[in-house]
Amino acid sequence: MGFGSKLSNSITADKYEANWIYRVKRNNQEEMFATKTVGVSSYLPVHRKPQKFFDYNLVSSSFNPASHGGAKSRHSLPCLQSAPRTAEAPCEVYPIEKNPATSAQTRVDILAESLPYLQKFRGKTIVVKYGGAAMKSQSLQASVINDLVLLSCVGIRPVFVHGGGPEINLWLEKIGLKPDFLNGLRVTDSSTMEIVTMVLVGKVNKTLVSLINKAGATAVGLSGMDGRLLTARPSPKAAQLGFVGEVAVVDSTILRPLVANGHIPVIASVAADVNGQSYNINADTVAGELAAALGAEKLILLTDVAGILTDKDDPSTLVKEIDIAGVKRMVEEGKIAGGMIPKVNCCVRSLAQGVKTASIIDGRVQHSLLLEILTDEGAGTMISG
Repeated sequence: MGFGSKLSNSITADKYEANWIYRVKRNNQEEMFATKTVGVSSYLPVHRKPQKFFDYNLVSSSFNPASHGGAKSRHSLPCLQSAPRTAEAPCEVYPIEKNPATSAQTRVDILAESLPYLQKFRGKTIVVKYGGAAMKSQSLQASVINDLVLLSCVGIRPVFVHGGGPEINLWLEKIGLKPDFLNGLRVTDSSTMEIVTMVLVGKVNKTLVSLINKAGATAVGLSGMDGRLLTARPSPKAAQLGFVGEVAVVDSTILRPLVANGHIPVIASVAADVNGQSYNINADTVAGELAAALGAEKLILLTDVAGILTDKDDPSTLVKEIDIAGVKRMVEEGKIAGGMIPKVNCCVRSLAQGVKTASIIDGRVQHSLLLEILTDEGAGTMISG
């Protein structure tokens, strides 16, 4: 950007290539700071804590004063929506100038970088498992939905698989049932299974379908029971876990025409056995088995961690790329443990059945799907066969 002065927190603004410079006014005191884009959580920190900023006047990047009579448009910044309302004076934010050269160049660079990936994945199927933080946060949910629609618009064929643990817990509590877990797996008796089916198939699934349709794509909601897409079998630990199942058979007949016609299948991880008994199945497992059955180019698991780490307590030890042999070695060394083991096993199993690559990515990052698919950097760990 080149305005060179240091901000109140001693971070040099030159470092950030900001598209806008803002004048921030509060209690009749002014200071300058910059943001990469308007209305997202990329503001540079300032010496006041963010929760103290509770009211903004913001002119958006598309605002044209001449066409609005000089009036200001009023927006709430997503990065501060959770901040508490306080009695402090509001902070007023106004644009001073825009740097169109930086903005245009950045956009061109992004498009140029994504071209080979668009060419590689165009017409290919990508199976995405959705869950974790990306499901709990409205802003992250919107990010994932928009990513899916964009991918669909450029000719990539996404298949969307979801669970819905937090929502299930909420509804169990509403009817007076206490969620019960054993080694991280939900204990599912007949009453719980009924709620699981109602919530995953009737609520979460249709909400996601509606959001995707609203964003401009065409989504079709399914469960494993529809069209015999998935046939379940009891888990080996059924005596302890109840109606928790595994995938016995995948019949992708119902999916293929949907994918070929540019629709986005949205699949709830519930299926029935040959006798019609419903089972709750881990969504990672469902995504992996569907990816294998569809001959997907890529499997992506959205998680609440950065990816595979050589030191689970140090995010800087992220492993960007690894093969199956390397994964097995890390498991033997104890570097992959706990809840990461079933995710890694799911990826390895899908790769063994013909999926080209599988990625475990950080769903807490905005637009992590696009980062993983369309950039050199990626958003987590990619495992190859």
